[in-house]
Amino acid sequence: MAGRVAGKAALISGAAVGLGQSMAARLSAEGARVAVADIDTAQGDDVVAEIKAAGGEAMFISLDVTDEDAWRAAVAAVESAYGHLDILVNNAGIATAGSVDKMSLKDWRAVMAVNIDGVFLGTKHAVPAMRRAGGGSIVNISSILGLTGEEKLSAYCASKGAVRLFTKAVALECGRDGSGIRVNSIHPGYIHTAMMEADCIRDYGDIPTGLAEFGKLHPIGHVGKPEDIAAGVLYLASDESKFVTGSELVIDGGYTAV
Repeated sequence: MAGRVAGKAALISGAAVGLGQSMAARLSAEGARVAVADIDTAQGDDVVAEIKAAGGEAMFISLDVTDEDAWRAAVAAVESAYGHLDILVNNAGIATAGSVDKMSLKDWRAVMAVNIDGVFLGTKHAVPAMRRAGGGSIVNISSILGLTGEEKLSAYCASKGAVRLFTKAVALECGRDGSGIRVNSIHPGYIHTAMMEADCIRDYGDIPTGLAEFGKLHPIGHVGKPEDIAAGVLYLASDESKFVTGSELVIDGGYTAV
């Protein structure tokens, strides 16, 4: 039985660890050829090796998402290696915690550079490639904090809220120009990754206590797993979602339903 994204070529930013790593593995398992893009070459090479060991096809691309030339090169590399670009997942992101009156402009701009400038640049350079391919799917990873606020995370909330509305605007452009390109956002709740484990230790002293406490924020009773988000990416990347664009897929255990 053919995979759900068989024959498609995908580029995933921030794919060396965490959510991106899970997305890369899932798309590959469903038949996509995957470009693992990240600033971490060592971890990225490991992800590629794991995909190949499982029988998939993957390549690593060094990518600083704030660098427009790097995006040009990344898209060109995918087209050169795989012949076309069908799926872009703008996943790379960072967060800086702190009260707004103590946050430096440098830290604010760093969050914006990765979380929204990076999404803009990836989309800007993927759209022409997808037009050449006859269509495609762009999936932008926002957050529950792109839908609701959280104290001491103002920069992160602002950047992820921008991702949400940027997604809708570009979806309208691509929907009405006949390009066949769909653009959607995903809004994860708290997900158990290495980054979140660091938050658990910082806020609660140890990982098990932190996971339990963060889990209480979700009506379903626990935090999510990377594969929960990867499943949403797979759906939006596949032709199963051919009538879905400009939407926000919330995968949050009920966090935003409260």
